[in-house]
Amino acid sequence: MSVALEAHDLVKTYRDGERRVEVLRGAELTVSPGEMVAVVGPSGSGKSTLLHLLGGLDRPDRGRVVVGGEDLTGLGGAALAGFRNRTIGFVFQFHQLLPDFNAIENVMLPGRIAGWAPRRAFDRARELLAAVGLEEREDHFPSQLSGGERQRVALCRALALDPPLLLADEPTGNLDPASGERVLELLLALQASHATTGVLVTHNPEVADRCARVVVLDEGILKLRDPALRGP
Repeated sequence: MSVALEAHDLVKTYRDGERRVEVLRGAELTVSPGEMVAVVGPSGSGKSTLLHLLGGLDRPDRGRVVVGGEDLTGLGGAALAGFRNRTIGFVFQFHQLLPDFNAIENVMLPGRIAGWAPRRAFDRARELLAAVGLEEREDHFPSQLSGGERQRVALCRALALDPPLLLADEPTGNLDPASGERVLELLLALQASHATTGVLVTHNPEVADRCARVVVLDEGILKLRDPALRGP
């Protein structure tokens, strides 16, 4: 299952003391159903801010975000939270796992929030952990897992409800090269097998080149990257 994602004229500003910082200046983005798009740009360019707006974790000062025909900017708090849980999977640079829950309990969490019966949530979590090679680690707590294992658990949690949209913010940025490569391969394989629509934020051009399309966030505007800059 997949959805179209559209961002229209996104504007977002912050206050830094007396200074007004304009992070996004009318950003526009369209992602087709099943497409995986990478967003690149220097540190501090607003990539994470953009992803938070696309996922309804924050609201723009101006503009609209439309996911599968639903205008997120028109949804109230409870409706927006419910839509996010059903429709959007998030993977962050820092795994954001609950430390007092073991691996399988962390992956079960979206299903339990959605009202799934415990057995259904458990079976789905076990299936996903097995798919990423963690069937022997499901009873381990985050503190007992390596960085790569924690990120694989976070990926399973993001996919627990088979969301039609996946948003990933530097998912390999905190990992060593070998672990990062394994997590990226798993993310892209799972995204492709489910035809999930995806947006991946990264500062790494090699990671970006694995996606179908690359856009650059430059001075608050999204632009197609020059094909001549594509890596080998």
